[in-house]
Amino acid sequence: MGLFTNLLTLPLAPVRMTVAVAEQIRKQAEREYYDPARIRRQLDEIGALRDSGEIDPQDADALENDLIARLLVANDRPQRES
Repeated sequence: MGLFTNLLTLPLAPVRMTVAVAEQIRKQAEREYYDPARIRRQLDEIGALRDSGEIDPQDADALENDLIARLLVANDRPQRES
């Protein structure tokens, strides 16, 4: 970019920075949401809650189905280095 363009777009710098920060937060949230190790831990926790009777079997099934769907998506996602 030229000097003139930089001067004209200078007022937008805070907006660009906010967008960049929001994008980094989104990427980190997706990494955590689709982390296979985290999903497996959550499946183990649901199994323990089911075994102890702290959660209704139907609720446990619904939660497990959601987690398994996330795990399948996680396995299909390309591994990205960020």
